[in-house]
Amino acid sequence: MTNVVGHRVERADAWGKVYGQTKFPADVQAAGQIYAVIVRSPHAHARIRSIDMTNAWLPGVVAILTASDVPHNGHGVLFRDQPVLVEEHVRMVGDPIVAIGAESLAVAREAAQLVAIDYEILPGLFDPEEAMRPDAPPLHPELHGPSNILYHLPIRKGDMAAGWAQAEVVVENQYSTQMVDHAFLQPEAVLAWVDERGHVVVEVATQYAHYDRGEIAHALGIRASQVQVRTLAVGGAFGGREDVSLQIVAALMAYKTGRPVKMENTREESFFSHCKRHPMRLYYKTGATRDGRLVALEARIIGDAGAYASWSTNILRKAAVHATGPYEIPNVQIDSFAVLTNNPYTGAMRGFGAAQPVLAYESQMDLLAQRLGLSPWEIRMRNLLRVGSATATGQVLTGSVGLAQCLEAVAPHFHRRETGI
Repeated sequence: MTNVVGHRVERADAWGKVYGQTKFPADVQAAGQIYAVIVRSPHAHARIRSIDMTNAWLPGVVAILTASDVPHNGHGVLFRDQPVLVEEHVRMVGDPIVAIGAESLAVAREAAQLVAIDYEILPGLFDPEEAMRPDAPPLHPELHGPSNILYHLPIRKGDMAAGWAQAEVVVENQYSTQMVDHAFLQPEAVLAWVDERGHVVVEVATQYAHYDRGEIAHALGIRASQVQVRTLAVGGAFGGREDVSLQIVAALMAYKTGRPVKMENTREESFFSHCKRHPMRLYYKTGATRDGRLVALEARIIGDAGAYASWSTNILRKAAVHATGPYEIPNVQIDSFAVLTNNPYTGAMRGFGAAQPVLAYESQMDLLAQRLGLSPWEIRMRNLLRVGSATATGQVLTGSVGLAQCLEAVAPHFHRRETGI
């Protein structure tokens, strides 16, 4: 590290990007490739009555795949609850239903417009708190059971009754964060083919190549050793390339046709099909003494998982663990939920569940400071975690807790802003 910190270091990947030599998935082609596109549902919740592909068999169309062509029709990072191609139950706008491969992209897209799908539209669940109700219809009864509550983590520390008895000032509020798209510059793209050994090769921008390999092999019904995933230049990702996007469909079509298959999402297709940041509702009640010491916190966090599980259990776990922020609070009650709805499915995004609670716990600190006549800096300094502190989960911090030093370093800026000097 002594050769790196404080020195200019040449990035190994810089020159290829500067000169345009770096290969991203959209840049790679193969001789004799066909182009594949996906027909997606325009409905958030529906059952498929029938699919008529008669008119889609245009000259140049090589293959049309539906759920019946998928040996094992499920994938997912934690639960295989997401269909490669929907057979019957549509759970979100953008669900993939039919894949079409053709000699040109123009023919593939034209054919996709000619697939006739008859839907029975079903009432949608778009509010996670409504979806939590016992009488709400379950979206995944076969896998996740009769409730749409995918995950619940309770965290308990201390004695809440005693904590509220000590609280001389209490602030209670509801906060919410929105769904966010990763919006990386390069939409999803993939090239897949079958090599001379009969093995499937997939070139893609992914954050999770070994997971992709396992999910492709599972869906195709072949051994993992028969699948090779090559990670090309990834570019932006931010968590949005952890879930499978086009990899399985491209690999399946290559396996079925024996032809190399190229797929690339438009920006619109990317928005519809990949995961988003979890929107959360955060109900917070925070108590402090007159001298600004935190004594109690209750938090109820509801995360919208959308139509499929993806990383939701892990993300709402992290939201719960970080719900108290960088503050030591002796009495804590936290309940964190991941809830299935008919909204776009949510998954990994920068911060991975730790980002959303910041809005709530820091807003609570500012409001308490206001009520107590303290500066935002003072109330934080009085409650920061330090070496020897115990978190809400009981972890005792034994080192590398630099919060106080950090706030001390910025103290002049806080005070200058408050005094106007």
